[in-house]
Amino acid sequence: MTVDARIQEARARLETRRYGEALAVLQPIITPDSSEEVLALVGEALAGMGHKADAAEFFESAAALSQSAAYDHARRAAELHLAAGNDDKAQLIALRLLQQRPEDPALAFMLITIFEKTGELQLVDALKHRLVESEVPEHLQMAARLLASDPYSPSNAVVYRKLRALFPNDPYIRFTHLGFARERCEFEVVEKEEAAIRAELARGNTAILQFEEPHAALIWLEDEALLRKAANTGALPLYTEESRRRRRAMPHRWGERIRIGYVSSDLWDDHATMRLLGDVLRHHDRNRFEITLFCATPEKYRSFDGGGRSGWGKIVSIREMDDAAAEAAIRARGIDILVDLKGHTGNHRCGIFNRQAAPVQVAWLGFPGSAAGVDCDYVIGDRFTLPDGSAPHFHELFCRLPESYQPNDPSARQRPAAVSRAALGLPEDVFLFASFNGTKKLTPGTLDIWAEVLKEAPEAHLWIMAHGQTVKPAFARRGIDPARIHPASKCAYADHIARVQAADLALDTFPCNGHTTTSDMLWAGLPVVTMKGQTFAGRVSESLLHAIGLPELVAEGREGFVALASAIARSPGTSDALKARLEENRFRAPLFDSERFCRHLEAAFRTMADRARAGEPPAAFDVPALPPRAGTFR
Repeated sequence: MTVDARIQEARARLETRRYGEALAVLQPIITPDSSEEVLALVGEALAGMGHKADAAEFFESAAALSQSAAYDHARRAAELHLAAGNDDKAQLIALRLLQQRPEDPALAFMLITIFEKTGELQLVDALKHRLVESEVPEHLQMAARLLASDPYSPSNAVVYRKLRALFPNDPYIRFTHLGFARERCEFEVVEKEEAAIRAELARGNTAILQFEEPHAALIWLEDEALLRKAANTGALPLYTEESRRRRRAMPHRWGERIRIGYVSSDLWDDHATMRLLGDVLRHHDRNRFEITLFCATPEKYRSFDGGGRSGWGKIVSIREMDDAAAEAAIRARGIDILVDLKGHTGNHRCGIFNRQAAPVQVAWLGFPGSAAGVDCDYVIGDRFTLPDGSAPHFHELFCRLPESYQPNDPSARQRPAAVSRAALGLPEDVFLFASFNGTKKLTPGTLDIWAEVLKEAPEAHLWIMAHGQTVKPAFARRGIDPARIHPASKCAYADHIARVQAADLALDTFPCNGHTTTSDMLWAGLPVVTMKGQTFAGRVSESLLHAIGLPELVAEGREGFVALASAIARSPGTSDALKARLEENRFRAPLFDSERFCRHLEAAFRTMADRARAGEPPAAFDVPALPPRAGTFR
């Protein structure tokens, strides 16, 4: 048999995975003078038989002889060395090849695999984005894992779009892809995926929700019973009724002052949560309460702090601690009531609450709903966000504050002078609706409702924080002239508060309202129209509007919302009158009265502590309101 015949025969055997037979065919022509082609075929045969290290050596030899295929053979050698556990050889070859083709995702994959083992995470970080351009499932899965720590990277959307096509039946990939599509304003993707999921839910397939993250579910689910089924909570340790009973009954030393511990990773003064909470922390009565903040804030954000932290309370860093160590730190300070300010949101520390950290544990502010799987005795809300009918859908007992569950800081919040429409590039002579909610809240249903409003108010325009290249076509598909849609970009907080005053009326999002965004609008003097929702997250704006004294801006449903918003747009002077009401109420109504809010919150903590101190189990309760203020609080 000639050399060429043996080569052709070996190729045929390799194609049918008869590796041993292929090697036997090649054996007579394996000599010191073997061609690059023969050496590469031997390498493939050995690799198929599991002799990866030997195969790698043959591919290295083939690379040395080849001109056109040298790169491919060397890369194959590196892959086989890595598979054989010869990391040093694989790294050496891959680094050499990286000089030739730095964009090659296969090299990035190999080097990341090695650098993760050696702990060289900066090098991992430098290489991870090179995986994004690959079409290889393994590469994309690695990219998805590495990019999880950077959820705002646009690469995530690219990676999950590819994974969705490769694994169409994987529900985790499906929901994650949908989440990134929401962030990126890929409205056509969102509309298609959401419609398909809703159709499955309508057929009774609620099991798919176990792959949806609880916080993501708030964005699009209107049913509190279904929200409880969104159970993708990562590696959260489980708690049981027995472990909960033991926690409540554990020996505890109560003091004269109630020791409150707040747990958060958002403890810097420019974070949205602290623009709400900061002044309340400063108002705590130190004669009656001892305040500790257990801080898991990433170091990169602490550098943004402008000094506000110093007035909030004693800060104990738990950023480098695991849950067990954090629990020990909390127990060491004798915390009576431990408050979770995060729930199922980014960088949470919910696992601490499923240990034995404190006799009373409370969910508040960060997660607008029931934090499934987290051992909290109470959830703090109000009569709007937590109506009686919602109780069956919460494992936490209701603690309802009298005016609103949301605190607001009138001291640190800026209120610069308004910016003109001309300076913002906006039309001067039209009624201008606005929305500055996060892009993920722009659900298909929200866009449908807003389009109806714009049709009923045909002279009005909409100013919206979204990507213009996708939001304009989304409204065009709904029959709205794209020229009436004005995209807004993100900007610094002070600039944002200055610009929103140029609008006439803000439109809320559904089923997840604006939360801090709504209070920002009201603080800036921009009225907000909302409608009654079916979930905590969908009732927040109703709560805030009642607390600022504008309950008439809460519509009864979709038709009522469209009618109310369009009527204001068609009624000259109505928006100005509402803005004047906001100006009058800013320092009179309860919404921005942080000292009053703090007294109500402290009353709630006293009730919780008194029950626990007396050995009584937690029970739902409402906090009575203080008498109304006679004048302004500032």
